[in-house]
Amino acid sequence: MAYTTKFQDLADQARTKVQEVAPQDVDALLQDGAIALDIRDPDEHAKGHIPGSVNLSRGKLEMNIEGILPDLDTTILCYCNAYNRGALSAASLRDMGYANAKFIGGGLNAWRKLQEEV
Repeated sequence: MAYTTKFQDLADQARTKVQEVAPQDVDALLQDGAIALDIRDPDEHAKGHIPGSVNLSRGKLEMNIEGILPDLDTTILCYCNAYNRGALSAASLRDMGYANAKFIGGGLNAWRKLQEEV
């Protein structure tokens, strides 16, 4: 998908502000209590997602996150299909005080690819 330059610049900036988690580290982090946060739209989530993930679309993230994950110390692994929305979401959550908000590098696509290799 082709993005506008301004959007891509914003997403690239967000990626520099938050930690990127390698897809191969996701399962271990989830076993240690991290929460996978699928920030894609509900129709995207319905077509496939990381098992056990919480779905909260990017458009409603800031309005609803506190009701879903009130603990600011929760390790949150934001993801979309690739990078951009996951990174933007993690950066926004960090700005809201979620110190352990991160994003999954390569998103669902990269995580799925690893699952296929197993």
